[in-house]
Order: sequence, then structure tokens, then C-alpha cells
Amino acid sequence: MDYASADRLKTGLLLIALAGIVTGLVLHFSGKVDAAGLAWALGVLPVLAALLIEILRSLLRGEVGLDIVAALSMLAALIVGETLAAAVVAVMYSGGTFLESFAEGRAKHEMRELLSRVPRTATRHRNGELEDVPLDEIEPDDRLLIRQGDVVPVDGVVASGTAFLDTSALTGESLPVRLSRGAEAMSGATNAGEAFDLVATRRAMESTYAGIVRLVEEAQRSKAPMSRLADRWSLGFLAVTIVFAVAAWWFTRDPIRAVAVLVVATPCPLILAVPVALVAGLSRAAHFGVLVKGAGALEAMARVRTLILDKTGTLTDGRPRIVSIENQCGMTEDDILRLAAALDQASKHPVAQAIVAAARMRGLRLPMPTDVSETPGEGISGNVEGRNISVGSDRFVAQHVQQTASGRPSLVPGSVLVAVAADGQAAGRLIMADPLRDDAGTTLDWLRSEGVERIILATGDRADVAKRVTEGMRIDGIRAGLTPDQKVLLVLTERKNGPVMMVGDGMNDAPALAAADVGVAMGARGAAASAEAADAVLLVDRLDRLGSGIEIARRSRRIAIQSVVAGVGLSILGMAAAAFGYLIPVEGALLQEAIDVAVILNALRALRIESRNFRSSESSAIVEPDQDTR
Repeated sequence: MDYASADRLKTGLLLIALAGIVTGLVLHFSGKVDAAGLAWALGVLPVLAALLIEILRSLLRGEVGLDIVAALSMLAALIVGETLAAAVVAVMYSGGTFLESFAEGRAKHEMRELLSRVPRTATRHRNGELEDVPLDEIEPDDRLLIRQGDVVPVDGVVASGTAFLDTSALTGESLPVRLSRGAEAMSGATNAGEAFDLVATRRAMESTYAGIVRLVEEAQRSKAPMSRLADRWSLGFLAVTIVFAVAAWWFTRDPIRAVAVLVVATPCPLILAVPVALVAGLSRAAHFGVLVKGAGALEAMARVRTLILDKTGTLTDGRPRIVSIENQCGMTEDDILRLAAALDQASKHPVAQAIVAAARMRGLRLPMPTDVSETPGEGISGNVEGRNISVGSDRFVAQHVQQTASGRPSLVPGSVLVAVAADGQAAGRLIMADPLRDDAGTTLDWLRSEGVERIILATGDRADVAKRVTEGMRIDGIRAGLTPDQKVLLVLTERKNGPVMMVGDGMNDAPALAAADVGVAMGARGAAASAEAADAVLLVDRLDRLGSGIEIARRSRRIAIQSVVAGVGLSILGMAAAAFGYLIPVEGALLQEAIDVAVILNALRALRIESRNFRSSESSAIVEPDQDTR
């Protein structure tokens, strides 16, 4: 049965139960007592039948749930003639499942909104004219027109003027982000300003937004049962209920008291409050840019004690940036950058692409190179505007110059030096680095305040680089030079300290993400393998969203536990009162109905969780563009 059919069934059962109880009350006050009892019974039977079928399915799966208590209470009430009490329980149970369905639909609002915004066509420049084309026909380097109000269809680079993009549906940012010419625009954002041109850098199916949509659809198609904290307590609560009911019957020989106990014990707080709170938590996490793939993953996230972080692309941006330019031979910084970037257009190396992106951000005109020759991992040489240019490592460039550059600049931790030569003379050096994320230190401190006890850096990079990058940060251990299988071993070893969360972004992180109790992939633009292996995906490459996700998970779980403890505690008190004869079945049913409403309303508080860790663009409305390092 699909979700829509199940929803219609829940609605139908509630309407039948309500019709039965209302008809019975009308008949009862009209003096037709027998007819009233029949109407109440007829309203109960469909709900009871559906519940028995669900119990049978659960037993066939090897699960013993608390639905058994609800079925026993309705069945026992019908047998002893307490049809009104049975009708109240039927309304209570069917109303609770309907409310759960309603809350789940409300909680998935952000996810459905993502799917509803998927663009189908784009406007492309072609031969001096504009044409509307399906997204599948867009290729890299196509120039697109993004009108005001349009959803950016593919990842690309702003090619004209300034773009103001509303990313609220993806990231929770309340203010538009300003991107200048040459900045990378993420698909799925909405143009909140004037029309601008975008040069596509990826096909639609490879873009950020397409990846997010695939992840949402995967989560919604999942048939796995929702994780319930209540399942751990179900057998104990069931045993307590049976003991109370049997004791009441045994000592008083009054079956009505046993029925009253069963009616009060109807465990809607356990059955409904927990999934309502957890699904609401999923919704809030999605609102803040954290897509969690299920309630079980959210619950596991709330219990994390050890955090293992990859370095490149997780703790750092993973995108080389030019931090300084050393000029020689009288050339200006722009001249050095322009010549290097023009030649690097012919290379797909991440550092080369970062240099090209930096030049475009400065508005430099890049002529096409000729006679290009590249030595993988070393450098590239060729002609630019009639000049012989070489770009690469010091050793590579030294082979193409008559005189090498003197000295060596001081490098920031983890930086890379790129030498540039022109016509056999050293022209200068570009100093590039993959810096720590701006929010790395504060996010790690926040995670510790949220109960994360151990934070470990796991990287394939050299130990000296890892130590310099993390200098001054509160990290409990650094594991450097790790292969993918060694990262998996580290995750398994750390489990002795409690549930482990692994955060990474690359394909080499996928095995460790799958092995962890909670795997988190950094950004939807990361490797597909890491996003598929992970239990959660940060929709934007910002580490502070990890803090928001854990905070929301913990608070959702806390609300769920509060609902369970309060509901079960009140139910046990009501069972004791019923066993001693202070509550008749109808009163017990009404009392339990009040308890159910209270705990479910408490569970719905999770829909209003606000992340204290979330720092929106309101604090920095102008966001500088990231450099592309594909």
C-alpha cells in the first residue's frame, strides 16, 4: 500500500469511528439504548479489524508492538458490553494515527517544496537569439539567461553583472546572497534580483540541485519502518498492563475493572508521539540545510559521542585559493595571473582551474593558448599571445627558464607554490592554499557543548600538514596518511567510546561513512558515492550546518522522550486508579484521550525547533563567491 492509500485509509477509519460515536450518542439521548450500543459497536469494528491486520503483519515480521494493548482494550470492552468505551478508544486510536499522518505530511513540507521547485526548461543564448530548451539539452559552457524569479537550473558561473540569489529553500538563509561576475552559482537557488547570464559548468543531471532531489526522492521512497524509541519499552509496558488488568480482575472478580485498566493503558503516547517528534525533527533539519535520510538516522545522530572529520573538503574548503602573488621581472600581479590562467585553461587540474577562476573573478581577459604540453602532476607549458609560458612546480618551471626565482616565500599551512615563467624568465609565483573553513573552530567548540566528547581528524594527507592546519584547534587526535580501509578501521575502533559520526566529502570517504553509526556527506556537490553511503547530507558546504543537525536531532529526541515518559507515567497512574475502581471504562478512555492529545501536542513542538548554532546570511548578507576547482 502506497503512502496516499494509507493516508486515505486512516482518514476513512477516523470518519467511521466518529460517525459511530456521534450516531450512538444521538440514539442514546433519544432513549434508544440498544440501538446506541449497536452504533458504537459498528463504529469500532472497522478500526479493530484494521488494527488486528496490522498486528498480524508485525508479528510475521517478528515484531511485538504496543498496538496489541489497543486491540485488547477495544475487544474486551465489546465483550463486556462497554461499547461506548470501545468507541472512545476507537476514535482515540484512529484519531491518533490520523494526527500522525497529518504531522508527518506537515513535517515533510520542506522536502516536498524542494521537489516542487524543480525547473523543467531553461533559456539559452544561441546565435544571437534566445531559445527555451529542456534541461537535458544543456551542456557545459552553454550561456543561459536567468530571469527574475527563475530557479537556477544548473550549476554555473555568473557571466554578467551581479546576481542576487535566494537560497532559503536550500540552506535556510533568509537574505539573498550577492554573487559577482565569475562567482559560482548553485542550482536550485532563485534569482531574487535582475536578470543575469550564467555559463553552465555542469549538465543538469550532475548539478547540485539534481543531487538534492535524488536524495529527497530516495528518502521518501524508503519502505523501512520508522525507528521507534518505544519499541525498546513495548514488551515491558505490555507486561505491566497485563499484570494490572489480571490483578484487578483476580482480586475484585469484576471484569469491568480489568477493561478499565486496558482502556487507560491504550499506548498512543508511545505509538504516536515518538514518530511525530522524530519526523518533525527531520523537517527542521531539512529547513536548515541538513537532509537526514530517516528517523533512525536522526535518532542515531542525537546519540553521537565521537566525531571523525576528513580534512580536505570537510575541515578545509577543499578549493585551492590564491593567497598572494610574488612578482618578478617588473610584471604586475594581474599580468602574472592573466598569463598563468590563460595557459591553465587547457588543464583540468584543480589548482589550474582555481587559477582560471581567480582570473575571471578579477575580470581579466583570457586568450586561448596554443602548442600546449602538460606533464601530469608537474606543470604545463605553451604559447599565450606569442609568448612562451610555463606554469607549475618550481622544479618543472626551472627546466624552462634561464634564471630561476630567488628565495622561497613563507607559506601558510598546507599551501602550494605555483611558479610562472615567461619567455625563459621567471615571472613570479602564485601562493595557493586550502584554508580552514571560517566556521571550523567555533563549530567544533559548539559540538563539544552539544555532547560530542571526542573529535578526531582523519586524513590521507601528511601528518605535518594536518598538524599545521589544525594548530590551536581542540582536536583529540590526528590520524594522517590514511587509506580508505584504514579510515574504516578507525571508525570501528572508536566505537568503543560510543556512537561514531564520520564526516567526509570524497569517494575515498564512502566506506567509512557507511561503517559509521552516522555518516554525513559534506555538500550535495561531493562525490555521489559519499552522498549515497551517508545517512545525512549537508546541502551546502558549511560546517556549521553539522552543528545545527546534531542540535536539532538531540532536541527532537529529547522532546520524544519527554512525551513518552509523561504519557506512560500518566497512563500508569490511570491504570492504578482504574484497578482500584476510581475510573470506569468510559472515564478511563476519556482520560487517555486527554493524555494522548497532550503528549502529541508536545511532540509537535519539534516542528518549531530553532537552531541556536545557525548563523544565517543576515549577519553577512554579502557572501563572497567560491572558486571552482573541478
